[in-house]
Amino acid sequence: MGVEIRPATINGENHSDNGDTGAPVVLGLQPFALVDHIAKVDWSLLSQIPGERGGSFPVAVEELKHILNELNAHILPSTDDESLLKTIAGGSVANTIRGLAAGFGISCGIIGACGEDEEGKLFMSNMGFYKVDISRLRLKNGTTAQCVCLVDEVGNRTMRPCLSGSVKVQADELKREDFKGSKWLVLRYAILNVEVIKAAIKIAKEEGLFVSLDLASFEMVRKFKLPLIELLESGNIDLCFANEDEATELLRGEDNADPEAALEFLAKHCKWAVVTLAQNGCIAKHEKEFVRVPAIGEAKVTDATGAGDLFASGFLYGLVRGLSLEECCRVGSCSGGSVIRSLGGEVTPENWQWMYKQMQTKGLQLPEPSKCSVVT
Repeated sequence: MGVEIRPATINGENHSDNGDTGAPVVLGLQPFALVDHIAKVDWSLLSQIPGERGGSFPVAVEELKHILNELNAHILPSTDDESLLKTIAGGSVANTIRGLAAGFGISCGIIGACGEDEEGKLFMSNMGFYKVDISRLRLKNGTTAQCVCLVDEVGNRTMRPCLSGSVKVQADELKREDFKGSKWLVLRYAILNVEVIKAAIKIAKEEGLFVSLDLASFEMVRKFKLPLIELLESGNIDLCFANEDEATELLRGEDNADPEAALEFLAKHCKWAVVTLAQNGCIAKHEKEFVRVPAIGEAKVTDATGAGDLFASGFLYGLVRGLSLEECCRVGSCSGGSVIRSLGGEVTPENWQWMYKQMQTKGLQLPEPSKCSVVT
């Protein structure tokens, strides 16, 4: 595609592939495999469900069923040929890993558990289709977790996952072989998964992996801040992603609780810290280097679901390829902008092409076409 691909390095080390080991470069830990049901709905449905709009917080099985039963009566008409309701493999980590594999050609695997049900089959099929290594997924008797993603008319999303009674990977089920030979472990903060997250980090660090953590949602940060602070202050988190709301919540009660102050706090404990600012782009810090990168103005917002997850895909691609901090942010801005152009956290082939054009225009290093699941 006319752009030279440089050797992949992080601090002088090659991270582009794992030679003959066969291990994925990037591993995602998502203890609950998750299926997303995404629909554009009117405000009246959003006013019926518990919790604040715009966040993500678990609901009980009965509440999930109620929301799903109400969907058809509240779905907004589509102005294009896109499906009014999408059901795909979901979850923040799955979105990031799928994006890295599909659009950036980075070898990825996922650790988790799914039930031997239709949702479990869908999750495995969807991830496998995009060349994600699913050999570390545990099949268990039981149900696969589900999440309803409600998108309003301007593209803002409210997420209500249901994990009650669903199968998950437990801390004592993790194996050293799951991690051996990989370079990165991708995590999302969740109070239900703290023990398995800690166990995964311990093994990952013993095996020499970098660890990336996403702060999940402002609700999760608000309600379970202390365990999160402990994780961050452990020194084992190399890269942390937060959006503006999560960053503000992290320092709520402090004299200075703005995104810049949160970035400074994160950078004290992590090698790389990133705070995304929606239409205002992002800020990031690595050691003493600070950058502010604007958002891509050309991106239309259909659905913000997965914007942060796909930003993380692009940023991690940049780190794996040895790009500068600013370039990592710019690639993240391109990939985050690609997913919001359609419904759900899965980038369409047309929107990957849009992203490649944005990257090429900005002089950013393009992925190797032969390694991507989409035609480049």
